[in-house]
Amino acid sequence: MRRESREKAFQTLFLMDALGVGPDEAIPLFALASSPPRDAEYYDGTVRGVWEHRVEIDGLIRDAAENWRLERMALVDRNILRLGAYEIRHGRDIPFAVAINEAVDLAKRFGAEESGAFVNGILDRIAELVRKKTPAR
Repeated sequence: MRRESREKAFQTLFLMDALGVGPDEAIPLFALASSPPRDAEYYDGTVRGVWEHRVEIDGLIRDAAENWRLERMALVDRNILRLGAYEIRHGRDIPFAVAINEAVDLAKRFGAEESGAFVNGILDRIAELVRKKTPAR
């Protein structure tokens, strides 16, 4: 149930990034092309949470992605990283390993051949940064 809702959250984040719109515009637009997420609370909270914390999340990605500019990353990779970084930083009920594994699965499914390894490496570094600042999960 959550996996399907996580995938829809990623797709909505991708739509937001591609169109330059926020969740109030993207969520109804996405709903026109997709069935409702089964875990609507997770979906809505995650999409809006990534939007609300986007400056912090993008900063974490920039800190972890040595030699990679966020703006130059593939749209798919960038938004999977945003979702994974949000879950690592703000997903209180989501263990780091689960957030990373789910993001890697999305990258393998929707990204380029090397996207899974790319996402895994950056999210591992983000988890290390967050662990230093917060209690272990």
